[in-house]
Amino acid sequence: MTMLTREEIEQGLVENRNSPNGTARNAHAEALVGAAEAIGDGPLFRTALDNLINAYLWSAESSKMLVPFARLLQEYDKDPGAFGRWDAHSLFWQFKWVATAISDSPEIPLQSAVGWLEEMERRYRIAGYSERPVRESELWLADAIGDDDRAERAHRAWLAAERDDMSDCHACELNGQGAYAVLRGEDARALELWQPVLAGERTCAEEPHRVLATSLLPLLRLGRLDEARSHHVRGYRMARGNESLLPSIGKHIEFCALSGNESRGLEILAEHAAHMSPLVNVDDQLAFHGGVLVLLRRLTELGHGRSPAVPYEGVPHTVSELYEVLRASSLDIARRFDARNGTTRVSDRFLARIGREPLVDVLPLGVRSSALPQPAAAVTAPAAATVSPVAAADPADLADLVERARQAREQRHPAADALWAEVGVRVDARPQDEVDPLLAADVADHRALTAARGGAENAAELLEAVRDRYRELRQAERAALAELRLASAAAQSGAEPQRIRELLAAALKAAEALDADEPLRARRIALAELSAIRVESYLRSLEDGPGHEHLHEPGRDHGHGELAAELGAFVTAYGEALPDLAAEAEEMLGRVALSQGDPERALPLLASSAARSVAAGLPWQAVDALVLRAGVLMSLERPEEAQEAARSALEHSAEVTESETHGVVRLTLADILLRRSDAGAEAAEHALTAAHWFDQAGLTADGGAQARLVLARAYAREGRHADAAEVLQSTLPDLLEHGEGQAVSVREFLGDLLRQLNDPRAAAEQYLLAAEVAKGWEDTRPQAALAQAAAEQLSAARLDQEATAAYERSLELFRVTGDAPVAEVRILRSLAWLAPRGGADAAAWARARELMEQASEVLEAALAEYASEGELSEVPVPLRSELAQTWLQLAQVLDWRVTSHEQSGSDDDDAAADADADAEGADGEDGPDVEALRLEEIELTARAGELYAELGPDHLGERLQCVQYAAWTEQEIGRKDAGATRLAALVDEIRAMPEGVVPEGLLERAQSSLDSLRS
Repeated sequence: MTMLTREEIEQGLVENRNSPNGTARNAHAEALVGAAEAIGDGPLFRTALDNLINAYLWSAESSKMLVPFARLLQEYDKDPGAFGRWDAHSLFWQFKWVATAISDSPEIPLQSAVGWLEEMERRYRIAGYSERPVRESELWLADAIGDDDRAERAHRAWLAAERDDMSDCHACELNGQGAYAVLRGEDARALELWQPVLAGERTCAEEPHRVLATSLLPLLRLGRLDEARSHHVRGYRMARGNESLLPSIGKHIEFCALSGNESRGLEILAEHAAHMSPLVNVDDQLAFHGGVLVLLRRLTELGHGRSPAVPYEGVPHTVSELYEVLRASSLDIARRFDARNGTTRVSDRFLARIGREPLVDVLPLGVRSSALPQPAAAVTAPAAATVSPVAAADPADLADLVERARQAREQRHPAADALWAEVGVRVDARPQDEVDPLLAADVADHRALTAARGGAENAAELLEAVRDRYRELRQAERAALAELRLASAAAQSGAEPQRIRELLAAALKAAEALDADEPLRARRIALAELSAIRVESYLRSLEDGPGHEHLHEPGRDHGHGELAAELGAFVTAYGEALPDLAAEAEEMLGRVALSQGDPERALPLLASSAARSVAAGLPWQAVDALVLRAGVLMSLERPEEAQEAARSALEHSAEVTESETHGVVRLTLADILLRRSDAGAEAAEHALTAAHWFDQAGLTADGGAQARLVLARAYAREGRHADAAEVLQSTLPDLLEHGEGQAVSVREFLGDLLRQLNDPRAAAEQYLLAAEVAKGWEDTRPQAALAQAAAEQLSAARLDQEATAAYERSLELFRVTGDAPVAEVRILRSLAWLAPRGGADAAAWARARELMEQASEVLEAALAEYASEGELSEVPVPLRSELAQTWLQLAQVLDWRVTSHEQSGSDDDDAAADADADAEGADGEDGPDVEALRLEEIELTARAGELYAELGPDHLGERLQCVQYAAWTEQEIGRKDAGATRLAALVDEIRAMPEGVVPEGLLERAQSSLDSLRS
């Protein structure tokens, strides 16, 4: 094997530090240690050992750090002087990691673990460090072995000891303090301790990632569900895919299992399936698999034990099988700890954890998650199995249930379907000869109606059988209703118009034939008439041909006038006697008005329809009209009235049982509230609930996706960018299916969120994908703006080549429009700043100057065009302010040129100096002419300041920046008095301005700068 050189090892160490954490990085780090030892380079060997310890720490192999640390400690003991100040500090800092790794390794005897702790204490004392880290390590070892008294003493000593350079960061310490409080059953105290971490006041490389995960169950136990939801969404985003945070991943999976989000837990498990095999760090394995076991047990309880789970060591398993495998291996680890510690503390806690019961039934999370498949057991189980023998055998109980079902049916109450379904289950559980014939007919009626609503092929056959059975039982009014349902089913199934009309006529005839003293005769006749009006309108549209869809075609009414007249006559005829049916007709009238492009006529009709339903004691029937009215009002820019209508719909939907309706109502209100600047939190609440209802209705990809989009926007409005990004990314595939316009919009929105989260690479990717969708649009401005946004993020990610290409593409597209000078200028300036970043040679500086000058030329050309058409004062302010800004930025580029030259000394070779001279016209043989560049800076900033002065007080801040720049530059070239005079004149001018004109703090800032200049 070829021996690596020192240079190759050093390069390898640089690459290894920048590699992703995990086993591959660890293996490479191990090889570098061996290579450094082989060439006998002591300092390099120590550096390689230090690198290996750090690699192990950030992986699932952290327990392996003991060996390289022991070797590094030997190196220190042999020659402490070979360790610099920072190297020694790093070594002592790693002692804390090792103490934890020893405690977490059951194969290390307890006596050895205690010995390492004592060694740590001795060395810290000799080195003059506080005992604070020692006591923290002692706490966790004492807790693991069940010595609670010692743990409490160590806890008090930990908090009492002084913090120093060897103490963990505040965030990590607060994590540990809160975790100890949870162990003592003090959830509220733990959350109080964690607050600075959760609020982002105390952070580090793994915080708040870990605290967010650890806080989940305490929050659920305390009923703080909104916080629990947010901590999961935000925390999982931070921890996802991080090998050193597998215990936190396990806590997120456990949270899902205990909050009714088992499908989400399965998705998280699938994302981390690669880590299901045994880990080197068995303590991490126990923590991770513990959370997984909670989920697997819960899935088994829900009937999913035979469903496939993720593989384990490459072997496929069902949920139940994987549960048994993981439980056995985890208990083996726990018992190894117990054997080492001489207690059952670890296994007791582990068994208690995996036996936890759900803390809430369902906590909607907002993020999209696939529904669990229906378990086979639930599908094949007979219906009677769901009924207890007592309930099935209690005639009084059944009689009461039937009475309630019949009342609900007559009231058209939303609960009627569920009641009849339950009645059907009870009836099926009884011997058929014991079932009342009328009750059997009613059950068959409900099932036939359900089949018709679902478009079942045998719906007509079922309805005919129900009609005939009612006739046999002399229930004429029920038979008449079944007759009407036959006509509706025929229309729904696309039967021939003639057949449908025959059935409608038969239904009306049956209603009219009812006895005059039948209480429901008038209702059956009215219902038949309303159905005929509705269906006849549909039939006329069919007979009118395909063109009927063009509602506003000149000269053609398409039957809407006739329909409106018929509905109006119906409302007049039945408005007093049957207000609920009149309400239906009025809602239809409103829809007709909307189809004719007359929203103002539709609004009172919809309002009246809702009012009739409420007055009739059927508030649930008002919901659709109110939701539609709210949407119309929003289209007319009447948000307050729209909100009132939506809130009324929400109020009246209390008894609605259809999940989709609940989703629509909540989404409508959320969308309206989102238009208000002060209602983001409430909008998020309603959008979250809407998404849950749409999921329940099986509409996750449709209404659910739109609800999640509103939820993400509401979260963003509230500054919850991580929550918003996670929600949006989860439903992105669904949203992309709703047209190019929405695809571009949501990708741009996601890019904005990722930019807020300081993830420029990911943000740039979304902007570029959005730009690709917009590529074929006639208007090139959206694509240009997206390319520019991508370029900005690529630049922030230091991907200069890619950023330059994106800026140039954006510039090309904006130039196609011919009417975006400001956008062109900003891109040119950005390109100017990028030019010297890859390598500040003379050509790069020349390119930067050239681009700034191009920007000035674009603006000057635009200004000249305005001047040729009228007064210069009429030129849009943005053009003039952008010109001033361009001059200022050119001055800043020149300052960068001078500063970089001064920092590098006189390293320019003759060729570079000559190129500088050619490019800038101000360089001598030894580099740029610094004084000439400084004078140009002064001239540019003074000119910019004068232009800002012309633009008035609104640009006073920018003007001050220019004057300060010029003044301090004059001081740099020895003209201190001139600079002070320049700035003093502006200070006096500002002081003389009327009250309220000068921005707060600006005068003080200007005076402070002047005082500093004069000192």
